[in-house]
Amino acid sequence: MSTAGAGRTTAVSAQARSVAAGARLARFDHLDEAYSRLHRWGPEFGEEGSENGLANHAPMAAEILCRRGLGDRVEPWLDRYVARLEELPRESEPITCETWRAAMGKRARIGDWAAYFDRAVREASWHEVLVDWWPRLLPAIASGATHGLIRTGHAVRNIVEGNRSEAAVHELSNALGYWAARAIYVPGVAAPAGELDADAALAGLPRLPNQSGVIRDRFSRLAGLASWTPAVASLRPPGSADEVPAALLDLTAAGVRQYATHGHASPVLLVHGATAPHAMQQVLPVLPRELWAPSLAATWAACAALTVAYAPAHGRTVEVPDGLEPEELMDRAARHGDEHVIKLTDAVLDTYASTGDPLMLAAATACAERIAPAG
Repeated sequence: MSTAGAGRTTAVSAQARSVAAGARLARFDHLDEAYSRLHRWGPEFGEEGSENGLANHAPMAAEILCRRGLGDRVEPWLDRYVARLEELPRESEPITCETWRAAMGKRARIGDWAAYFDRAVREASWHEVLVDWWPRLLPAIASGATHGLIRTGHAVRNIVEGNRSEAAVHELSNALGYWAARAIYVPGVAAPAGELDADAALAGLPRLPNQSGVIRDRFSRLAGLASWTPAVASLRPPGSADEVPAALLDLTAAGVRQYATHGHASPVLLVHGATAPHAMQQVLPVLPRELWAPSLAATWAACAALTVAYAPAHGRTVEVPDGLEPEELMDRAARHGDEHVIKLTDAVLDTYASTGDPLMLAAATACAERIAPAG
């Protein structure tokens, strides 16, 4: 190549990098505006005075839409969504190093936990806070039907990709606070020690004879299911930390495939069998390597518990859509408007890019058919 040709190539590359950087900054601006609008609202709504509530998906959906180049859709989406949200409670009793254990899992302490983590990320780096709290939060990975983890995953992905704004870090603190406040624990969990891959391990899980009630009620019944603990142990463990990222990808892909074939039974809850491991994929790279295997084990246990509690024993054949381009899926999800469709489509796109499995695409289209469009 001539010197002049090389110069032109360098100039074009520099221009492309500049355009990409500008687009990324615009994406961050859109998302920070959404975060600033959302942080007055609590992480759950509905069922006032009870231990049940619906997760506020707005920060997660906003992160996805902005990251996927649909930042202009966020404000109209929020205009509809925020009408159902409830104010974040004020701090009433500060949580301390001595009292945090007693406050875990207390929905009434959501405001206290939000204030605690907001102070924590102001006094130390977001990464230090995350790593310090990870071993305490991980056993409660099922918090809020895994939404504590999922919201954390979206917040971490945004920060890692370059958005270190105050609003972005504050979103992470809110996610961690939600995780702590809604902590629930899956009983009878055993570490992976078997020979099955993720698809086979999911397929081999037992089912609760009584699949009814809210998630806490269903999970409490796992302890009385004799085949539960051996089935959780059936997953093949990674041979080393180096194998954990691939194992998490396999678990995410298995969750997406399971949603395609079994998600008709519980179209909303079974989404999280895919989106929870997808969220863990986002957090894993910023964790110390010694936490990778425990993080995989906890994620698997949560996905297994959701399967046993909500999935039918037998699936259905799902048609893979003809001529569907993956790039169309997020636009379709945004137009559909339901937050679970948006979340699953995000996981599908990442997983399809790694696996090329067309059943991933079928899961996304099936989700949009099973869940009513947002009104």
